[in-house]
Amino acid sequence: MMDNVSVISMFTLSGFSGTFSHRVTLFLLTLLCYCVIWLVNLTIVVTIIMDKNLHEPMYIFLCNLCINGLYGTAGFYPKFLHDLLSTTYLISVPGCFLQGFVVHSSARADLSLLALMAYDRYVAICRPLVYHSMMNTKRVGVYVFFAWITPFYLNFVGTGTAITSRFCGSHIPKIYCINLLISKLACSASIAQVVVPAFNYTFYFGHAVFIVWSYVYLVKSCKMSEENRNKFMQTCLPHLFTLMIFIGSVLFDLLYVRFGSKELSENMQNFMAIEFLVIPPVINPLIYGLRLTQLRKRVSYVICCRGSVCRLKA
Repeated sequence: MMDNVSVISMFTLSGFSGTFSHRVTLFLLTLLCYCVIWLVNLTIVVTIIMDKNLHEPMYIFLCNLCINGLYGTAGFYPKFLHDLLSTTYLISVPGCFLQGFVVHSSARADLSLLALMAYDRYVAICRPLVYHSMMNTKRVGVYVFFAWITPFYLNFVGTGTAITSRFCGSHIPKIYCINLLISKLACSASIAQVVVPAFNYTFYFGHAVFIVWSYVYLVKSCKMSEENRNKFMQTCLPHLFTLMIFIGSVLFDLLYVRFGSKELSENMQNFMAIEFLVIPPVINPLIYGLRLTQLRKRVSYVICCRGSVCRLKA
């Protein structure tokens, strides 16, 4: 038996077990969605990088949020597009771990960046006199570094605890790989495979608690000042919408993975599985691009510019 489980080198993504009656149409719609994700996120990233007037903490965090959106979706869409036109839905064990690593680290980096954005708005509105000292260039660089390196490190440790496992199954009931489902295929779970994910979930649950606390505090503070209310409506509402979309999408998928009913149709299961890989990467840049006046003007200038050399206005 041990010899048999040790030779598993490929997983089957059994979320594709049903037949697609409109496979080509779905492929084209998915490709269009991926192109839109690249277009809207790359537009925000390039605009912020090129315009020195946007080199402020709020926009730097937004730029990284968009970069992370491109990183996370790159772990899903190319493989998914390939599978839509394929008759076999196989993925190698290393490839499955890599896809799970990208998807998980992207989701965690999103939460880290959203926590930073909440902290930035808290300092800007509640402690404006010390904002420039607390959010100077050096500190912002350190914050961004840890927002990226922490989820990568924690995810690397989590993946390392499972990658040496022996597998007693090869069917993943999803259209992409995630660590939780990979670990369920292991013949036995080590203590590390239980403790490390529990720590990671607790750590990022703390991020969510901090974000909620910061917004509760912001709402209370803004009630006392019309100026603060205006700041909140202008800069915090986009972040709040982004936060609700992200947390709602991720919780939707996590709760379904753990407690979902098999009675749901496969199409509904697949929609729930990819919601956080479709909605936030498309909606987030649009929310910020439309709501933040300064960014909206710069993006409009870039889009409307027709010269051979397009320079942003000072």
